[in-house]
Amino acid sequence: MSIDLSKMPKIGFGLMRLPETDGKIDIDKVCKMVDGYINAGFTYFDTAYVYHGGNSEKAVKEAIVKRYPRDSFTLATKLPAWCIHSFEDRDKIFTEQLERCGVDFFDFYLLHSIEDGNNYDTYEKYDCFNWGIKKREDGKIKHLGFSYHGTPELLVKVLDKHPEIEFVQIQLNYADWDNKIVHSGELYQILADRNIPIIVMEPCKGGKLANHDDECQAILKGVRPDKSIASWAFRYVGSLPGVTTILSGMSTQEQLEDNMNTFKDFEPLSDEEKEAIEKVKEVMFRIELVGCTACRYCVEGCPMKIAIPDVISAVNTKRKFPDDIRPNFFYGGLVERDGNGKASACIGCGQCEGVCPQHLPIISIMQEAAQKFESK
Repeated sequence: MSIDLSKMPKIGFGLMRLPETDGKIDIDKVCKMVDGYINAGFTYFDTAYVYHGGNSEKAVKEAIVKRYPRDSFTLATKLPAWCIHSFEDRDKIFTEQLERCGVDFFDFYLLHSIEDGNNYDTYEKYDCFNWGIKKREDGKIKHLGFSYHGTPELLVKVLDKHPEIEFVQIQLNYADWDNKIVHSGELYQILADRNIPIIVMEPCKGGKLANHDDECQAILKGVRPDKSIASWAFRYVGSLPGVTTILSGMSTQEQLEDNMNTFKDFEPLSDEEKEAIEKVKEVMFRIELVGCTACRYCVEGCPMKIAIPDVISAVNTKRKFPDDIRPNFFYGGLVERDGNGKASACIGCGQCEGVCPQHLPIISIMQEAAQKFESK
């Protein structure tokens, strides 16, 4: 039986950051968290073939499948492009996932991390979309979708080509809404305009939005002293129309309880609270950013074929979030996938600076980019 995607639980249990003891998943702790989650009326569990080195799917079997009736929860997992090297690999991986999890079918199945380049090309090369449709027809998958880390342009292309897709999972949070690498706001709008159900990952940006500095915390607590800092990030995403489920990679009982308190009687953000978040973003992004307008006047004449505005986008994101690895992947794609020159290839000819309407010190910015993205 299919699931009404509009009535899914707002908070999903992400099984990517499970508690560990001595380097191994602590099943006893996971069981306790699963019990609290299910007893509170929530049902959506999200894992993947590669989480915890494959042990996340095994934890599903021990902590959930063996302990609860199959119709009391829904389970999502994912097919990884980087593990597919033949048509046979699709079924090999899928069969292994069923065995690991101890189930006969998956409620939700995703093509993992579609993005420009290798991943998307692999899914097309091995006909994974039609393969997923066949699995759905056979009852092995109830709902077919994909998780996404690519550009808005590619998302439109994929959705146009594959109307069979029922839902899409994207990274979405208030810090990344205008991020020119993550594209949270643009991706959300594309999906919302098409009425495609949205599952959200990284609502707290890997915990960064749950651990603000004192100034940002004071802004939020000044408006709602009764709400945790993390709850603001979840409520921001949960207030957006079209968002069905928000994943949280919970690794402690405290995180679980805080999230359940947020979603038990969900309260959308008020206008005053939205203004508070905008103030927090101003503080977060107070760091000096490169004022590039992406006019691209600098690109055509670059003798080293450096995609200068795109490199600057990566630099700006890295300045804002030094620990974020997405800018590194983005930069790597510019060079390795798209064939652009490395920032370190800049010869300092000054052609770019001579045509830049913003009069940016592009040569020194390329040196910064080389240090951020090319140094070992």
